[in-house]
Amino acid sequence: MNTARGHYVDNREFLKALIEYRRVCWRAKRRNRSNPQIPEYIGECFLRIATHLSYKPNFINYTFREDMIADGVENCVTYMHNFNPRKSRNPFGYFTSVIYYAFVRRIQKERKHTYLKYKLIENAIVTGTTIASPDDSNNYHVDSEMLSYENVQEFIRRYDEHTSRRRERRKTAKAQEMTR
Repeated sequence: MNTARGHYVDNREFLKALIEYRRVCWRAKRRNRSNPQIPEYIGECFLRIATHLSYKPNFINYTFREDMIADGVENCVTYMHNFNPRKSRNPFGYFTSVIYYAFVRRIQKERKHTYLKYKLIENAIVTGTTIASPDDSNNYHVDSEMLSYENVQEFIRRYDEHTSRRRERRKTAKAQEMTR
């Protein structure tokens, strides 16, 4: 991949490739054919943008970083037809935004998954049906040290607070919209 001034994606070449691909898709549509495969260069640009964005401090420490990258590339492929070269000459910026929001959605999805898992653990501990494992005498005992219960409770509390704040903001926005 040829890049200008040491950047990992050459915006001008990327724009040219997108314009050419749009042209090929337009011809295929006129002939009642399906869109051709996305060129390798465009796919590489999507992957490079997603990979480099995942190195930013607000994304680097997630254990599901590879999933975030995959989501970002998938969103680029899904929404690449929305990029209009007549409105913007900056595909790098456009697709960086697409990837950024794909990352945010993945983080929210993983947090919700973690919340549900922790609620199950909390419920199991409260009801006394926590995860059990056999000891040497084949008797089962409660293994509550798998996760720090305080950390689980703290995560649940913060998630619940965040969710209730979002609900309140939605109610306020809806009420303001009704008064307009």
